Amino acid sequence: MVNGVNNTYETWNPDSPKGKSVLGKDDFMKLMLNQLKHQDPLNPMENTEFSAQLAQFTSLEQLSNMNKTLESSIEANFLLTQSINNTMTANLIGKEAKLTGNSINFNGQKDVTLGYTLPVEVKDLTIKIFDQNGKLVRTVENASKNTGDQRFKWDFTDDNGNKLPQGNYSFEVSAKDFKGEDLTIPTFKFGFIDSVKFTDQGTKVISNNVEYILSDIIEISGGTSSSNNEKDSGR
Repeated sequence: MVNGVNNTYETWNPDSPKGKSVLGKDDFMKLMLNQLKHQDPLNPMENTEFSAQLAQFTSLEQLSNMNKTLESSIEANFLLTQSINNTMTANLIGKEAKLTGNSINFNGQKDVTLGYTLPVEVKDLTIKIFDQNGKLVRTVENASKNTGDQRFKWDFTDDNGNKLPQGNYSFEVSAKDFKGEDLTIPTFKFGFIDSVKFTDQGTKVISNNVEYILSDIIEISGGTSSSNNEKDSGR
């Protein structure tokens, strides 16, 4: 019955928004009452048809109420989950985070610890660091070539030892195995979480004065900043 009257709804209801194609339960009831009001007295609606329309109205009302209940439940679960996440995230302060990506935001910190993973021990390895314009500013060829997660600490200097200006940088790692074949090397960064920030865009963690969203975190550890695999770029 609903589908059959959708197209005529605007005709009898001048308050209907133009182009409305979906009836709510109030619209359904108004339409059914209007149908009874204008029915042919010599050929009234049969009881079975009227009962079917009442059953449709009841089903529509139940679905509407169920939808409202579901929306309220989803909202309550979201708020609860967000509250739990905020509480748990606060416990990350002081922990070391492994952060995805190859971008570097230099805003005054002393240095940054870059990371990469080698699937096998390699013969040749080069780290290249670029500024925000894509210009190569630093090339490193003495970083670790051992298997596993490796670190390299960059002090924001160029190849001549000059301090670079604050801004956005990026890095890439290229490597060849002992057969001379190029390898794809995943890159990331390490940093200690100094604080947690709750914003309208979600929870963020602060590391080395840089904000990260939670999805940027690959791994959390309670280790210290020193590491046998970490190389210092200072001269």
